[in-house]
Amino acid sequence: MSMQGVASIGECMLELSGQSGPDWRLGFAGDTFNTLWALAALAKDRPATYVSAFGDDPFSHQQIEFLAENGIGIGASPVIAGARPGLYAITLEGAERSFTYWRADSAARQLASNSDALVKSLESQSLIYFSGITLAILDERARGTLLTTVAAARAAGSLVAFDPNYRPRLWPDVGTAQKAIAAALTVTDIALPTFPDEQMLHGDRSPEETATRLGRTVSEIVVKNGEMPALVATGADREEIPAIHVAKPVDTTGAGDSFNGGYLAARLAGRSPAEAARSAHRVAAAVVQVRGALAPFDILRKAFGQ
Repeated sequence: MSMQGVASIGECMLELSGQSGPDWRLGFAGDTFNTLWALAALAKDRPATYVSAFGDDPFSHQQIEFLAENGIGIGASPVIAGARPGLYAITLEGAERSFTYWRADSAARQLASNSDALVKSLESQSLIYFSGITLAILDERARGTLLTTVAAARAAGSLVAFDPNYRPRLWPDVGTAQKAIAAALTVTDIALPTFPDEQMLHGDRSPEETATRLGRTVSEIVVKNGEMPALVATGADREEIPAIHVAKPVDTTGAGDSFNGGYLAARLAGRSPAEAARSAHRVAAAVVQVRGALAPFDILRKAFGQ
């Protein structure tokens, strides 16, 4: 069976982004969705699937319609009666953002409730992507179901990418987060951590220390570090890839997620890890020059060199 598609697992939320004055703009975003958005733009010959769970309210219907309008399917993701999407609001101070969330009863928390549907959604995917936030919104049993399903897909030939994306407020304690993320890394081919997150979760003193620790489990690692160089680690090889400085960023929302999408699209296209990181930096630099987490496809493609 042909393995061409790309799938991302997680939570697509309603996004309220602040505008000038009292008005707010409603959109759709979330860490793993932002990454898939970039993949859908850049790996445009590969069918894109967002694997989650959705409600049956009007906002959930709008989400699914928005995905379809942009060429993104939902596979066998369940639609759950009475459920609804999570919501977050972005407030900006300059280009830096802060978030307020309402997500405790999000439908996406049930994305692993139907194991058969999850298996079907991940069948024959060339790439499967998920994050520490995906893990954090699930209970322990559901996390186990998710990782077992991802491991089976990997054994069947899927490439698995994972961003630990540690968000303390989503976890009951540090130990639970460390244990869950460590388990996810055992089924991962490409790890895409962010150094400040790893520093907070593990006390790492440098990106090199992060790469060395993760390298005991994962063969390909890119340690992102904001405007500092990204460290690409493959086996014993290390290479720092400078970030692209943007003099006047508009909104940094989704920059790291878009970096991940750019990197993975470049790797699927056959670019080396170092060249993929360069491509990813260009994509991230383009994203911080637009408002919101999702840059238009044409902007992403131009930055990627398409």
